[in-house]
Amino acid sequence: MRAMTYHGAHDVKIETVPDPTIEAPDDIILRVTATAICGSDLHLYRGKIPTVEHGDIFGHEFMGIVEETGSAVTAVQRGDRVVIPFVIACGDCFFCQNELYASCETTNTGRGAIVNKKAIPPPAALFGFSRLYGGIPGGQAELVRVPKANTGPFKVPGLLADEKVLFLSDILPTAWQAVLNTGIGPGSSIAIYGAGPVGLLSAACAKMQGAEQIFMVDHHDYRLAYAQRTYGVIPINFDDDDDPADTIIRQTAGSRGVDAVIDAVGFEAKGSTTETLLATLKLEGSSGKALRQCIAAVRRGGVVSVPGVYSGFIHGFLFGDAFDKGLTFKMGQTHVQRYLPELLGHIETGRLQPEAIITHRMSLEQVAEGYRIFDKKEEQCRKVILTPGSSDVPLTENLEVTPIPAL
Repeated sequence: MRAMTYHGAHDVKIETVPDPTIEAPDDIILRVTATAICGSDLHLYRGKIPTVEHGDIFGHEFMGIVEETGSAVTAVQRGDRVVIPFVIACGDCFFCQNELYASCETTNTGRGAIVNKKAIPPPAALFGFSRLYGGIPGGQAELVRVPKANTGPFKVPGLLADEKVLFLSDILPTAWQAVLNTGIGPGSSIAIYGAGPVGLLSAACAKMQGAEQIFMVDHHDYRLAYAQRTYGVIPINFDDDDDPADTIIRQTAGSRGVDAVIDAVGFEAKGSTTETLLATLKLEGSSGKALRQCIAAVRRGGVVSVPGVYSGFIHGFLFGDAFDKGLTFKMGQTHVQRYLPELLGHIETGRLQPEAIITHRMSLEQVAEGYRIFDKKEEQCRKVILTPGSSDVPLTENLEVTPIPAL
């Protein structure tokens, strides 16, 4: 089969590799019909995640048709059209029984990224995301072995185009969980740091939940402009305003700050010179700039929701400020399987139109160019989807879609 393979930082290729095979009775083999490049893939692409080796296949946003099933698979059958959650969960352990699928304690043979691990089992395995998370080959390929197929694959209606449901694999439930964690409702105010795919879909979900004020902070004018005209956000460019939290607070009732804030940036946020030096020396694992801004912008008693990935130590974490303001923090990987039926319903009714963020549709054969464009933010790239097949697909700007207003 043809698949994307890693060959060092900023070096990925499309190569012919062996087809996957059934390894366990509850495996399936999926023929991929659509996959995507996620912002989290860029951490791998840039060489920021340990235990990634040459030849590894990335990709945790994918869907397709079931081609082969193991003897114990009962939830799906050959020919079913399914979306695959990026979290691999067994469905039976303590955490899965409590719908905390990202904490599944049986699927990951790696150690996870926790530093102070003690005897705690690692979290769930993830597709295409290093040996810390199981070393399971990802979905930027023609075929994928999908473990735990009685819990993961989610059937989708044939009448919906791939690009309408593809993001059920990761970024839509990630945005949805981030917004649900904030507890916002009609009339609320929220600030979202990061206008990448998760940040944009967080704005869509917040609007659907009835948020009255949505502030969005990012470094790229084209992403902010899109969010403003599509979701009605109040845009703030971090390059022009070095203290967006102050700007946000001054526009909230009583200068109290927003009810909640979402950090959709994570550990590769642009930090200070000190933070850059500390990261280079491996004395800290993440920049704390976005998180400090979130703590500053939210009102007393508010919620900081963190879908952005963090690792290791953070310089200048203002825990005293968080205590003084009585803040609640909610964070972590997404419990994807929990949200899929509800989100599919919102897509079917048109309340959510996640495909609106797509800018580039490419062949899987163009994966290296797709990574380069997405990484460099060229051609006003918001999101790249890839279709397996030998012929190149012209780079296409998605038609603007106006989401249905909140009910």
